[in-house]
Amino acid sequence: MTRGVFVTGTDTGCGKTCVSIALIRALRERGLRVAGFKPVAAGAAWRDGQLRNADAAALGAASGLDLAYATVNPYCFGPPIAPHLAAAEAGIRIDIDRILAAFAALAARADFVVVEGAGGWLVPLDGEATMQDLALALQLPVILVVGLRLGCLNHALLSERAILASGVGAAGWIGSVTDPGMARMDQNIVTLKAKMSLPCLGVLSHQGAAPADDGLVLDRLLEPAG
Repeated sequence: MTRGVFVTGTDTGCGKTCVSIALIRALRERGLRVAGFKPVAAGAAWRDGQLRNADAAALGAASGLDLAYATVNPYCFGPPIAPHLAAAEAGIRIDIDRILAAFAALAARADFVVVEGAGGWLVPLDGEATMQDLALALQLPVILVVGLRLGCLNHALLSERAILASGVGAAGWIGSVTDPGMARMDQNIVTLKAKMSLPCLGVLSHQGAAPADDGLVLDRLLEPAG
């Protein structure tokens, strides 16, 4: 059975892609075949006759597998706006079943799939479904990426509360240094570790270049299913 993880974040621009790529690289270093998956992306440019999102393309490149872009990113929209608005403007309905089919195609090629959500946990996909519904449908443990900048404590604690209330399995949280000049960053990290129920799996420096704290704890992600 292919294992995986769903990477969500406190908000847009919190470092989900950097963390997802770091996870892919770390898992590949353990000898696993790892596929990156960006089910929904908004903010793309035309390339080779199709819309391509830079984050989704980066996930595919990090995987090192020969995967079709449309499988890595089944829903890609041009404007960098909320997914439900982008889909409505394009006259498209985001179908969770189609996303699950794309995930199954990736799972057939990999030992582990790193799924990156769009925006935060409750970002709408349409008039009813949210990113939370997609995570629940995929049935993968969730990692919350906390963008380390002013305001992160409230964003992180509210996001964690919503994730835990959903009933989804949660692996932990990872700090992402989105503002290297953040005042009292170390104290904020200490506060997050004390206040959050989920364990910290690591803190990545700006752009995910290197671990800033205790690296990435992968054991929780590699525990046998069941």
